[in-house]
Amino acid sequence: MLLAVGSLAAMGVTLGAVLGVAARLLRVEGNPLEAELQDLLPGSQCGQCGYVGCAQAAAALARGDAPVTLCPPGGKAVAEKLAKKLGVTADLSEHEDTGPEYALINEDLCIGCLRCIGECTADAIIGAPKQLHTVIPDNCHGCRKCFKTCPTEAITMCKVPVTLGSWHWDKPQAAAPAADNVLDNAH
Repeated sequence: MLLAVGSLAAMGVTLGAVLGVAARLLRVEGNPLEAELQDLLPGSQCGQCGYVGCAQAAAALARGDAPVTLCPPGGKAVAEKLAKKLGVTADLSEHEDTGPEYALINEDLCIGCLRCIGECTADAIIGAPKQLHTVIPDNCHGCRKCFKTCPTEAITMCKVPVTLGSWHWDKPQAAAPAADNVLDNAH
């Protein structure tokens, strides 16, 4: 019995060491630009861009196979950041920046069809067949997929309210050159 346990332990340690060495020697370096672009994307994995997730979208952006305006949940702000990072110009005139949103289900109109639950990539919708559904606002990333599939139009998109936790100061604007001259002339 001890011989069997000892031999299995020795094999486990040996094979673990071989796998560890192989992982270091055979490692494939990824494109660092892909990682930077993925950090700029919202990470909602909603698939509205036509790719399975944000990692695949970042890879397509790095290869130049996708436009910087590919992310609907990210909106104008993410498109501007992606364009700046890639050093390209983007036509953002058609993008509407709605700000952060979450879905809200009208209980009087919900029929419990489960279409919204099937579309939700964040598991933010709770419900059962033929029962009332509800949304967990903290989990919802505002991708609008459930909004588009609801047959009774029971889902509305609401703005995320500004709270002490989400409020922030705007970045200060650079001082105008004319104001600097006035201060210099005063001394």
